[in-house]
Amino acid sequence: MSADNEQAREQLIDLAAQFYDQFELGEIPHMSVPTRTKNNIEYDEEMDVWVYGDRESTRSANSVRGARKLLKAVYTIEFLADQLEEDRSSTLRELYYLSESWDNKEAQFNDQDESNGLIEDLEIVSGVTREDFHMRPEESGATLMGPLHLREQTRRGEREIHCQEDVGEGGYQIPNNPDTIEFLGTDADFILAVETGGMRDRLVENGFDEEYNALIVHLKGQPARATRRITKRLHDELDLPVTVFADGDPWSYRIYGSVAYGSIKSAHLSEYLATPEAQYIGIQPADIVEYDLPTDPLSDSDINALESELEDPRFQTEYWEEQIELQLEIEKKSEQQSLASHGLDFVTDTYLPERLDAMGVI
Repeated sequence: MSADNEQAREQLIDLAAQFYDQFELGEIPHMSVPTRTKNNIEYDEEMDVWVYGDRESTRSANSVRGARKLLKAVYTIEFLADQLEEDRSSTLRELYYLSESWDNKEAQFNDQDESNGLIEDLEIVSGVTREDFHMRPEESGATLMGPLHLREQTRRGEREIHCQEDVGEGGYQIPNNPDTIEFLGTDADFILAVETGGMRDRLVENGFDEEYNALIVHLKGQPARATRRITKRLHDELDLPVTVFADGDPWSYRIYGSVAYGSIKSAHLSEYLATPEAQYIGIQPADIVEYDLPTDPLSDSDINALESELEDPRFQTEYWEEQIELQLEIEKKSEQQSLASHGLDFVTDTYLPERLDAMGVI
């Protein structure tokens, strides 16, 4: 067993041992975790990210429901400890189904949301990430394309890859745990994290990564943790500016927010996943007006989401308040692909170069 596996395993076992210690002291076994809501995130000025505040929820065996939760936690810890000892891995989906084979029916999960939530609880209280548990999402598939040379660890040993020369048009697929990657060198000047696959393909087809020495990271909508982690590592270790190119709607602004400031669900990992220096590059409500882009009307849920973002601490800046208020005024939203109304090359020849220049990136 590797040193990393052994350390993660010990931290999990220590957590389970706390329940036994509570029994010996005559205490009702319990586990406290931060409340994962918008009302319990606060700005950490030192780290420049959003983290959980002081509000906590307690999983306690003083009720049948609470006792079941702790029982499930103990069974899950045992499964994860065995998995680490054997140097195996599993998906979040597999964990849910694996519980069906556990000998105590009360320890089995009712649905995957329950098992996913427990893994998040264990991350927080143990200080070990799910990647170090060897737990992975069912699929990610996010990719990277650009002038980056790296070395990755695989079960077949190490391999070196250049993310332009050694990959096809699909790019380099980001692994579940990007911390197994070693960056060997890059000619990139900045990172362009792109929301949609269609826009990512347009940029690659037009040679944007080569002409502007850009690392194009495909976010695939709301980015997976692996995508946010490799983006942060590229920024921190290679000193590359990060820009986020997304649609002009409230849900895409939240995609940017998760890259820059972290998400409510994973606020305990903001220091590990978030890149506070990331800049939003569009589509802005101001672009809808300036370029007369094709639009769709805001739905009631869009309006509610925008109004909610005005109260969200991650968006309480002069820039975001101005853009969101403008969008509520014009009552329109627009997609990245709407730039094609000015021609297929407009995004790479005009829009992005002008925006990147104005932002001081190129």
